[in-house]
Amino acid sequence: MKIIVFGATGNTGKRVLVQGIKMGHEMTAFVRNSEKLYDQLGEHSAKHVKVIVDDIMDPVSVGEALAHQDAAIIAAGHAGQGEEFVRIVDNIISQCEFQPSFSGRVWIMGGAGLLDIPYTDLIGNNLPGFPPEYRNHNRNFERLQQTQLDWSIMCPGTMIDSREHPDPAHLHVTTETLPIPIPETIKEYSEADIAGYLFSRLQELNVAYDDVAKCMLDHLELGGAFKRKRVGLAYQSNITVC
Repeated sequence: MKIIVFGATGNTGKRVLVQGIKMGHEMTAFVRNSEKLYDQLGEHSAKHVKVIVDDIMDPVSVGEALAHQDAAIIAAGHAGQGEEFVRIVDNIISQCEFQPSFSGRVWIMGGAGLLDIPYTDLIGNNLPGFPPEYRNHNRNFERLQQTQLDWSIMCPGTMIDSREHPDPAHLHVTTETLPIPIPETIKEYSEADIAGYLFSRLQELNVAYDDVAKCMLDHLELGGAFKRKRVGLAYQSNITVC
């Protein structure tokens, strides 16, 4: 497939790029700094990537970069950037909509706080104590719900380097809801107590960057199981979904 990665020098984007090359995809990197990209990839991998150096906020540049691509993975920006992060995502999504030769398959990055909490009508990002900047993911989710594109939102917890999680583990993947077991009694908790309970279990949501990248690359088909879904990941001993 022809895949474009926005934010290809970031922790997630650079892993998507390397794995995509190994899987035989035609990878395009949209970056601000080509030197940084080449330093990260090394000479061998760099030969297998088309590099576009341009302004991610320029609609024309982004639109042209999306031409004839089968999928776009948006790993640019972060929630702490506030309004700029929301504008980055909105610009890329808008150009995905406008570019007639783009297939329509899009992944963007969210966070575990965007997932539904079982037995409640709540998500973590709206609970007291959650960092207010996380609600920028909510805004990006709302933007996606307005489009006809075939999108998915990757919603991991804290992402870690693979060597920090050396033991073999099965990756449990969920759609829409948190990927860890939640007791039904949580529906009786106050919102503050639910927030405290989730904070006490945050470590269970740690997931390696490489596993996040692989899951997105493994689900790039149009109309797949994750179409228009939020996707959660966690390690569990006896469950293999992804």
